[in-house]
Amino acid sequence: MSTLRGLYAITDNALLAEGRLLPYVEAALQGGARLVQYRDKSQDVRRRQDEAAALAELCRQHDAQLIINDDLPLARQLGVGLHLGQEDGSLAAARADLGADAILGGTCHASLELAEVAAAAGASYLAFGRFFASSTKPDAPPAPLDVLDQARSRFSLPLCAIGGVTLDNAPRLLTHGVDLLAVVHTLFSAASAGEVERRARAFSRLFAA
Repeated sequence: MSTLRGLYAITDNALLAEGRLLPYVEAALQGGARLVQYRDKSQDVRRRQDEAAALAELCRQHDAQLIINDDLPLARQLGVGLHLGQEDGSLAAARADLGADAILGGTCHASLELAEVAAAAGASYLAFGRFFASSTKPDAPPAPLDVLDQARSRFSLPLCAIGGVTLDNAPRLLTHGVDLLAVVHTLFSAASAGEVERRARAFSRLFAA
């Protein structure tokens, strides 16, 4: 498993409609995204399978990792990672199913207790947030930045920050020990694939500073 550090691009059905999914994700990968999370809560199983398979191939071409949101059978079928929210099922069961090498992420909101549970269940990274106002999940409860400091001192696992992450506030998150910047709107609201790549490169450069 590669080091979990860098830009973590998360797909959005509305932003990536009308044929934008694959070219925009490829642009993010060309810009340096290290992980891509395919998040689609629709019931169109065949389309989801086809899109996820295409994304898995793109990630392989760019030496990146695909993570499936809340679909253990699909992650198993493609041999890729899985992210589970608090309402999405058991991390421990997913770890037992996918094996020791799969990337497995868990949503912890602003709770160190949830992070303890996720770490004990075999999570590969711990996702905290939202830290800033979020267009994707405006009703998500806010998380204080100091939860990252506490998590960094308590856990050796990579920490992921999600929720309203922009190029302006991302450096603050990195000073609090974040390993992964999960970005949705700032990345995929771009008007063109070229702009997605430019934004992805700007995020990726933050990790080289």
